[in-house]
Amino acid sequence: MSYIKKILEGAAVLPFVKIPFAVRPLSPEDNIRRDLADFGRMLHSQGFVAATDGNLSVRMDSNRVMVTPTGVSKGMMEPEDMVVVDMEGCKVSGCSNPSSEIAMHLTIYNMRPDVGAVVHAHPCTATAFASAGLALDQPLCSEIVITLGAVPLAPYATTGTHGLSESLAPYIPSHNAILMANHGVVTYGRDIRQAYLRMEAVEHYAKIVLAARQLGCARSLNDSQLEELFKARSRYNGNSH
Repeated sequence: MSYIKKILEGAAVLPFVKIPFAVRPLSPEDNIRRDLADFGRMLHSQGFVAATDGNLSVRMDSNRVMVTPTGVSKGMMEPEDMVVVDMEGCKVSGCSNPSSEIAMHLTIYNMRPDVGAVVHAHPCTATAFASAGLALDQPLCSEIVITLGAVPLAPYATTGTHGLSESLAPYIPSHNAILMANHGVVTYGRDIRQAYLRMEAVEHYAKIVLAARQLGCARSLNDSQLEELFKARSRYNGNSH
């Protein structure tokens, strides 16, 4: 029965609902906000952070960085929660304060112009290595050599201080992931997706190293095998800097 026929016959009809002709497209800033919230939830769902641990950021342009707020669970963030700061760490916009570790993010951006995003988390196995004073630099797995390389261990420094940036600085130019002694892991890449995937790779590799050592026969790749892998790595444009 048609809508008009129902009216003529006195039948009850649904109220008129106005449907918008078009939905406003997301701006570049909207997309960054959404990505930070989405990847924050992924960190939390993977168990890489707990409570209000961790922080993520994206370079917006040469003068601004968007970062997650301090004191908020990464599994509960909304796009509007994000904070924008300048390259000195001063807040430009946002209702909350930026992560207390924003200085670490800015140090990485200043030292690595190719980096577009930074992720800091506390994945259990990798953080256990960091707390035991052990780097993840033994070449056991060919895939990790190609996609990530060695993961060095930076000396301990108090979180949220300038000393943390100083401890990381020697490793930032030549590595894309760093263990922080008695603290956690920081990874970075051309965008938030790559930075997050490198965090996954660090934790996955830490589990492999731990299992191999428990088996008592961890065998490193030899020099000729590594040379071939380094040649292969150079062909993967997205996995080297």
